[in-house]
Amino acid sequence: MSKPYQTTLRTIEIPGLEPLELYTLLDRQQYYDPKGAAERLGICSAAWPLFGMLWPSGYQLALKVAKYDFAAEQRVLEIGCGLALASLTAHQLGVNITASDRHPLAKRFLYKNLEKNQLPLMSYRYGQWGQTGPVSVFDAGAPMLSGQYDVIIGSDLLYDPSSPQQVAEFIHQFAAPKADVWVMDPNRGYRNRFSRAMADYGFILAHDKKIQRPFQYDRAAEPQPYSGRFLVYKRQLVN
Repeated sequence: MSKPYQTTLRTIEIPGLEPLELYTLLDRQQYYDPKGAAERLGICSAAWPLFGMLWPSGYQLALKVAKYDFAAEQRVLEIGCGLALASLTAHQLGVNITASDRHPLAKRFLYKNLEKNQLPLMSYRYGQWGQTGPVSVFDAGAPMLSGQYDVIIGSDLLYDPSSPQQVAEFIHQFAAPKADVWVMDPNRGYRNRFSRAMADYGFILAHDKKIQRPFQYDRAAEPQPYSGRFLVYKRQLVN
């Protein structure tokens, strides 16, 4: 009997850290939803494999995480994590991070990759912006996201016209009163709309850096171009 979906093992190099070996989906043609969990969560067949692919913005976010000195007491959350490369990078460095996504297999891939790299377990929660109805833990495959976080990070979050408002509202829901937000955006055209939505929740754009450089996941791969923006928003405590 053939496997329900095909995977491949890739080695990902983050400068200054041990390489990570990650199981990813073989390609964007993979699909497996025999019990309809993904469909009930609003994930169509075309979107189903996207969580299991490596994305350039996710790699760029992991590079930023690797260079930053997080405080020991900071609670960090990655939203829309997919394969959670940025979360795995932070976890390697001992950061108190929780990964979250909407895909019912995201936790399975995360735990498989933790085991492959001999890393201890880390926190994973189901989280999705724009959710209008109740979600069962059975479909989500993980507990629901809750609590407040000091730093929220994510990559390639603004992918359609509804994203800016929905993502900003979701971030506000789980951000501490004083919080930082990092977004790696591959210039999909919704950045300004997102900044306005974030401002409605007290987040000020403090850093907007253009990133345009070749990158490669490992030394054996061909360099690829990347063009995007690294956005940092800050919300301060109000007296």
